[in-house]
Amino acid sequence: MYEDQFDIAGKLSMGPHTLDIPPLLYEMNRKRLVTELQKIQEDSAVVLQGGSNEPIYDTDGSYIFKQESYFLWSFGVIEPDCYGLIDVVSGDSYLFVPQYPVEYAVWNGPLPTLEEFKKKYKVNYINYVDHLSQTIKELNRSVLLTLSGINSDSLLKTKEANFEGLNKFNVEKNILYPIISNLRAIKTNYEIEVMKYVIDISSAAHRHVMRIARAGLYEYQCESEFLHYCYQHGGCRNTSYQSICGSGVNSAIIHYGHAGHPNNSLLKNGMLCLFDMGANYFGYSADITVTFPVGGKFSADQRFIYEAVLMANTSVFRAAKPGVSWVAMHLLANRVLLEQLKKGGLLQGSIDEMVDANLAAVFQPHGIGHLLGLDVHDVGGYLEGHPERLPTPGLKNLRTARKLEQNMIITIEPGCYFIDPILDKALKDFNLSRFIVPNTLKRFRGFGGVRIEDDALVTENGMVSLTKVPRTVEEIEDWMAGKNDHKYGPVSISDFSIER
Repeated sequence: MYEDQFDIAGKLSMGPHTLDIPPLLYEMNRKRLVTELQKIQEDSAVVLQGGSNEPIYDTDGSYIFKQESYFLWSFGVIEPDCYGLIDVVSGDSYLFVPQYPVEYAVWNGPLPTLEEFKKKYKVNYINYVDHLSQTIKELNRSVLLTLSGINSDSLLKTKEANFEGLNKFNVEKNILYPIISNLRAIKTNYEIEVMKYVIDISSAAHRHVMRIARAGLYEYQCESEFLHYCYQHGGCRNTSYQSICGSGVNSAIIHYGHAGHPNNSLLKNGMLCLFDMGANYFGYSADITVTFPVGGKFSADQRFIYEAVLMANTSVFRAAKPGVSWVAMHLLANRVLLEQLKKGGLLQGSIDEMVDANLAAVFQPHGIGHLLGLDVHDVGGYLEGHPERLPTPGLKNLRTARKLEQNMIITIEPGCYFIDPILDKALKDFNLSRFIVPNTLKRFRGFGGVRIEDDALVTENGMVSLTKVPRTVEEIEDWMAGKNDHKYGPVSISDFSIER
């Protein structure tokens, strides 16, 4: 009997201490897709190709496999080299798996039977990949829909299905992408429960790191504690993106932690740490940023900047709800940040004029947040029929300009950074420099940055934070001092209830 992450009841999990994901989650996604496609092109079938193992350059080693997200959303299949077919007329699902040679079992374990695959993923039909073309022919639909589109964040093309015999069918490439991308942007209740779980695990891991971070540790040692916690306690083998663990001036590097800066600086007392990390559970992502001082106490300047960013964060939480433009939320966060920086003596002049001059982009060059799901920068941000990307500073980096809809999950992540090249350029531009108080700015050269990032669910009436970490200065200082354990409690599977 083939046994892995699915038990005999067909629930995807990493063991009894982790969350069970029922195949019903993926069945529901397919039903939603079929319902939308029947309105446009009923006599059709959808074919999707899953991901493949990618070799590391010219070696026989491979990168850790990550399933292609559209295929995962539709079928929940975690193995590589598979195809999926959905009949839009009947709603039936077909899974096609590779037929490996007998020698496969020597290196990779027992080969599952077709019946075991069918039982595992709860599809209507199962066969080997070399039967794909013949099955589509027998289905005899007038149009075969394939996935073809450009990801608006990466500007890379989606993985379009390709197989022997494809050229024999009437292929339509434009219908599927916007529909499935929009469906992915609006989460089902099943998906929301999985995301609550991975965000809860990630929150607990962040709280753990805040407690153990101290002078004399390296940034990567804090990262390793996060990774270990998520894997040991939550079954989260992977993260959703490369961990960012910036301390001191590194906290102003937006995507710190890359190969050139591999989280390898030493923590020192008094430094701010900006740690942006999120676990991944069977494809679903968390994305949380905490900012806290090494030693557990904020200085006056650190408190000033931190509370300015927190005010921007909470202002968006209060204002955001279905029907509200995400661009408006970005601009609201900008205005609040500028108001707070002016109150603290860093800026001077008219707030309205600062907004018109896009001054906020000097201190926060990125967008206020992004959709979150199977990809950390999830799809659906810019689709036909929704607002297009705006070209102005700050807004051009906003990952969606849509109006919020119920059951979207989106990050709220205002920041304030003191980045020398941006500051130097702004000081040479009279339209910007007239608002900056030079002597005060000097104090913040080398300060680093602050970001506060929460994962938020859009509900019928507003926004709910799914993140469970200390946020106010007082909460952070108390937590790092070993207080308020009762406020968060241990991670418990009993907190989650996906319908079986």
